[in-house]
Amino acid sequence: MVTLKEARPVYVIGVGMHKYQFVSDTLYIDMGLTAVRAALKDAGIAFPEVESAYIGCTGIGMAAGRIMFNHLGSTGLACTQVENASASGSSAFQMAVHEVALGRRDVSIAVGVDKYGDQVRAVSKEAVNRLSDTAAIPLVKYAIMAEYLSKEKGLTGEDLALVASKNHTNASKNPFAQFQKPRSVEQVLAANTVAGTTTSLMCCPRGEGAAAAIVCSEEAIRRLGITAEPIRVTASALQSEKPQQGREIPSVTLAQEVTEMVYQEAGITAADLDCVELHDAFAIEEILYTETFGLAPKGEGQHFLRAGGSAIGGQCCVNSSGGLIGQGHPLGPTGIGQIHEIVNQLRGRNGERQQPDAKIGMAHMIGLGSIAIAHILQKEV
Repeated sequence: MVTLKEARPVYVIGVGMHKYQFVSDTLYIDMGLTAVRAALKDAGIAFPEVESAYIGCTGIGMAAGRIMFNHLGSTGLACTQVENASASGSSAFQMAVHEVALGRRDVSIAVGVDKYGDQVRAVSKEAVNRLSDTAAIPLVKYAIMAEYLSKEKGLTGEDLALVASKNHTNASKNPFAQFQKPRSVEQVLAANTVAGTTTSLMCCPRGEGAAAAIVCSEEAIRRLGITAEPIRVTASALQSEKPQQGREIPSVTLAQEVTEMVYQEAGITAADLDCVELHDAFAIEEILYTETFGLAPKGEGQHFLRAGGSAIGGQCCVNSSGGLIGQGHPLGPTGIGQIHEIVNQLRGRNGERQQPDAKIGMAHMIGLGSIAIAHILQKEV
């Protein structure tokens, strides 16, 4: 198998976003093109230079990308719409990266955009009876896991609240985040309880928004005279779940598998990571995944959190954007919004949210089904 480090090098040269927000009258076209134009400006190139586009969305409808790009002009670019639940944007980004790595295109754009639509889940059309009406609801699974860990490993409600407080505080410094207020541990604990000991502020909001990332080859950088600092994509992996073993949630096992794959592909270890954007739809996930990724020993994710290991300025900042909990989770854009954050971290332009001397970052997402996807981005020095 040829890895990204062995294939033709691929670089992110431009990123852009439209603020994540609660449901509004804003057209998806306006949001999407805001992100696209910002990415083009960041890269310093014109739209006709883009040869292909992958559009991640879940709730807009057929041909959303092609209709959106009509408003920039019909340039003949290859246009593919991607739906992979919460990982739609992440998958669109991977496809753009692989296309450039294979030499099929020199410049490709990945765009994530979503309005809050009906998002009908295929599981509702499976015609298989469930033992419980809540069996396919992620919140319930993670709330049960939080209860289990509180008994087995000493995890407390304050630990979950600390994750949410950290991420809401990070989001309050992020102009693209849906939530703009810092929240204390006490405020998180006092919010409405939605399942078990999980409160509403420990969960991600749903909404809308857009994000875009432009990737290209070394040849394109030279040919187009691109001066934007390129960030190399050195690994990308996607896997789906296997049958559950024991009590561990399949998405956790799955996250470990894709992480091990991208570490090997990029030739790094967890100790090399400076920043991570991970799937924290619920606060318990961040604690679980920091252990799964090897940032903290198994069973000690809460201790890593309490010690400030995941804070900006800590061992490896986790969800400096605010994560899904604070920045928001509009589905289609979410994974590309992670790329936006990591590229800005590695370029050293994140202001108050800057992780000192950041050189390597990882983006991780989970999609219903379940699938897991991860990418490694590196600053070349």
